[in-house]
Amino acid sequence: MSVFRDDFLWGGACAANQFEGAWDVDGKGPSVPDLCTNGSHTSPKWVTTAVRSDRLYPSHEAIDFYHHYEEDIALFAEMGFKSFRTSINWTRIFPTGMETEPNEKGLEFYDKVFDCCKKHGIEPLVTISHYELPYALVEKYNGWASRELIEFYMNYCKAIFERYKDKVKYWLTFNEINCGTMPMGAILETGTIRGFEGPTDKVPDNKQERFQALHHQFVASAEAVRYAHDHYPQFKMGCMICFITSYALTCDPADEIANQKAMQISNWFCSDMHVRGEYPSYMKRYFAENNITIRQEPEDAAILKAGTVDFYTFSYYMSNCITTHKDADNVGGNIIAGKKNPYLKASDWGWQIDPVGLRYTLNEIYDRYHIPLMVVENGLGAYDMKGEDGKVHDSYRIDYLRAHIEQMAEAVKDGVDLMGYTPWGCIDLVSASTGEMAKRYGFIYVNKFDDGTGDLSREKKDSFYWYQKVIATNGEDLG
Repeated sequence: MSVFRDDFLWGGACAANQFEGAWDVDGKGPSVPDLCTNGSHTSPKWVTTAVRSDRLYPSHEAIDFYHHYEEDIALFAEMGFKSFRTSINWTRIFPTGMETEPNEKGLEFYDKVFDCCKKHGIEPLVTISHYELPYALVEKYNGWASRELIEFYMNYCKAIFERYKDKVKYWLTFNEINCGTMPMGAILETGTIRGFEGPTDKVPDNKQERFQALHHQFVASAEAVRYAHDHYPQFKMGCMICFITSYALTCDPADEIANQKAMQISNWFCSDMHVRGEYPSYMKRYFAENNITIRQEPEDAAILKAGTVDFYTFSYYMSNCITTHKDADNVGGNIIAGKKNPYLKASDWGWQIDPVGLRYTLNEIYDRYHIPLMVVENGLGAYDMKGEDGKVHDSYRIDYLRAHIEQMAEAVKDGVDLMGYTPWGCIDLVSASTGEMAKRYGFIYVNKFDDGTGDLSREKKDSFYWYQKVIATNGEDLG
């Protein structure tokens, strides 16, 4: 008997701006990622204020899921997917975000995607806003720094809830909302980059603006959850957190305090808002010490309390160490870097691989909130090189995923209520952090390269067949 529940949602995850392409097709408007160029392993991508002929914009074609969705979903079904986590591109539905009526062509596309999923017995898990803010809202309002975006977001939610009420049950309000607590979040999450053009690692940071933008997102999320609960009781509404597990590098008490603070700000703050529906006490000191004053309307407290989520989802790729000691070695990371852990190996991009940390994280989250959990992103970004036989033999990816699934099983034995697992980039797609195709995660290889070339053909990697077996045995056979 498997330790995983009988209705466990095995599947995979993607995001519209990273795999759909067709960036200006059928009435779609430009979103923030449509004005982000490709980067490389060693240099950052750029933000531009208009599309330029001398730069490559990877979201414009991506892997062209827009025209390949039937083929791709059939491959997901062949693997045995029970769930497919994807997102709706806001600018397909409302090209500027400010329209009063939705774009019918955009609605029709997602009708086809969800119908195709249902035909194959796959449950869609839909992220409403996954780094796909309409760029027009950046230009006019400086993104989520302005409270007006709550109304635009709700107009968008109401349109997609009504249209897909019989096709989608599971919804996530914002992807990795806690990225807004980090400087890079100005691009990825809050869109507070009006007038900026340049390397993404040089975005000017304004903490007051970022945390005010987050407040508006918290209210918008709560409004969407409350509206869904009132009008569509069949819906299950979740949050999504980029969980950056960290440990104190040493047993120095100062390191323990530093790590506790890092975990509070980076991980717990946003999920406390989503699950508990109120500002946690530890943020008062942080706001005071950073000269942050959150402007709230009188009704906000009640909205936040009434709009708490039904389940908690998160991404988990790696862990970091935190220290007050200046001589520690640095390592790379997902959104935020940290200090080197001597007990861990790292990926090609310097992300420290820590399967046991996933068990630890699942226990910490579940002990804190006592609501169902789902790991909706996890995976290994790597250079996938074809062998002499022309195939991708990605045993390193299988090893990574096997180790993490083993630790999920241990967490379930510990008592964690785990409802599903959707590894990231189940088909190769554009990296959000660098705009690269070379950083591949998928079970399915896509012939598309960083210079924009490639015929977009799909090929199964070794991990495709391995994951097929994992799903067929409900996680029992990991060999």
